[in-house]
Amino acid sequence: MYKSLLLVAAATAVFIYYKTHAPLENVGVDAEPQPIAVSIIAPTPESVFRCEGKQHCSQMSSCAEARFYLKNCPAVKMDGDGDGIPCETPPLQCTF
Repeated sequence: MYKSLLLVAAATAVFIYYKTHAPLENVGVDAEPQPIAVSIIAPTPESVFRCEGKQHCSQMSSCAEARFYLKNCPAVKMDGDGDGIPCETPPLQCTF
């Protein structure tokens, strides 16, 4: 009886020692690196502009503003050939 209690106590002591003193495994070292999904929400130029009655390229301060006006505002006169590209002549000369 004493031998079995001594054996159980020794096994328990070894188990407790192993759990408290064993080196920790670093699971992340051997694993494949996982890609991190990053979502960046940047303000678009469209959120900066608003329709204020401008109609001509000479009234625009940038090609982004001209594209916004052509896409969102009524009665603009910035796309003479109707190809969807505003202000293709100086002073702005937007190319896309």
